Amino acid sequence: MNKVILWSIAGHDCSGGAGISADTKTGHVLGAEMCSIMTANTSQNSQQLVNVYPVPALVLKEQAELLLADKSPHAIKIGLVASLEQLQWLVGFLKKLRELQPKVIIVFDPVISASVGGFLSLMTAKQLLPLLPHIDVITPNLYEAQQLTNSTNSSKVELAKSLKLYGVKNVIITGGHGKDTLCSDLALSEKQIKFSLSSSMISTQHSHGGGCSYSTAVATFLAQGHLLRDSFTLAKAFINQGLNVNVGKNAHYGAFEQRGFPIEPANFPAVTDDISEHYQKLSRFPSLGLCGNEGNSENLLGLYPIVDSIDWLEKLLPLGLKIIQLRIKHLNGQALATTIKQAVTLSERYNTRLFINDHWQLAIELGAYGVHLGQEDLATSDLYAIAQAGLRLGISTHGCYEFLLAQQLKPSYLAIGAIFPTKTKDMTGQIQGIENLEKILMLRENIPVVAIGGITLNKVAQVLATGVDSIAIVTAITQANDYRQAVEAFNRQIQAHHRA
Repeated sequence: MNKVILWSIAGHDCSGGAGISADTKTGHVLGAEMCSIMTANTSQNSQQLVNVYPVPALVLKEQAELLLADKSPHAIKIGLVASLEQLQWLVGFLKKLRELQPKVIIVFDPVISASVGGFLSLMTAKQLLPLLPHIDVITPNLYEAQQLTNSTNSSKVELAKSLKLYGVKNVIITGGHGKDTLCSDLALSEKQIKFSLSSSMISTQHSHGGGCSYSTAVATFLAQGHLLRDSFTLAKAFINQGLNVNVGKNAHYGAFEQRGFPIEPANFPAVTDDISEHYQKLSRFPSLGLCGNEGNSENLLGLYPIVDSIDWLEKLLPLGLKIIQLRIKHLNGQALATTIKQAVTLSERYNTRLFINDHWQLAIELGAYGVHLGQEDLATSDLYAIAQAGLRLGISTHGCYEFLLAQQLKPSYLAIGAIFPTKTKDMTGQIQGIENLEKILMLRENIPVVAIGGITLNKVAQVLATGVDSIAIVTAITQANDYRQAVEAFNRQIQAHHRA
């Protein structure tokens, strides 16, 4: 089995909406193998919570030890911790588990009160704090974050920073409470990187178990190899998808509906971090001029080599390429400017679209066709100046969060990578694979997409089958025995795909 194993340590809701019921339904529709350790039995329905009956910690200990020997977890989602006895056992268990499985992912949804009213735990928010040093991701809503930090006037960023002081690695604070028209969520990573998402508030009473489902979705996506920012994004889309099913059905307070992996663009949030907010009024960058009928190979970008020298440009430009990128990391000053000037002259001679990697000031000054920026360069580059100069803009993305962010900036093309492991840089944790590439492409607007990273000749067909507009190649050309034959072979496959 390729399924990740996810444990839910949470309470049981006899109405089937929240707790272990929500966790199990969420894990199943997202492809996880679920195991459950019940911390409490509750008497409740969609209208009220009557009683909570904690399970003895000895029972939890016995169940955990048996599961550990049989179905060791890739991730654990923790919900209701119903008593101090349970907390003490859980802290000890997680400490020992870390020694056995350092890579296990622990997600904590700090359940304090029930959405139908009433308190679920015999413990206060303050008493839960000793659990936090053992947690990878905590997912409180705004009210829960305020209770844990004993602060009611702080911003979500301040609340997240306060929670991190207690030892938790990553914090996600969800919105959706109060009378706001927008539901805004914030994530603060272990490295203090902030991610922000926002969606319109969804009008429905069928949200019982939504918080449980959200944290379980985060745990599942993380266990499946998604980065925090992408797990954060996918979990919010998953929640929007479930809430949208019952829009307007407010006759009674009902359960949240788990509907599988989110793929509909309408369910995905907007990225609202500093870059997108600063450039939200930026008009679309100049297009790549891909006119004509869809499927006409004469109007597609096709093969997109990335090289690091004038020597390689002189070798490849005569081969009839439509696009190429110059990526220089080893030069600066006048030597860099001279090289880019030579590259612009060469590309114009062969009527090839030349993109300069990173060096946007020189690309503007020397009249390049376009500039390519990585995510780390977006915050320090003057996108207004690039647009005003008429340069085309390409942006690197690695996962759905960055893809949505870059797409909001309306560039000339988007690059997705690394599709496969690559020799050019360490992309640990950012390998997309074919399946994830297909899912990300479902989110695209009318912007060309370039696939990059580890694409060899025997992998081209499956990459093209996803619907990308171009294939970026580095070492499969520059380290080939015969670069001319390599270019010809890639072009032959690309053209055959578009003729099919």
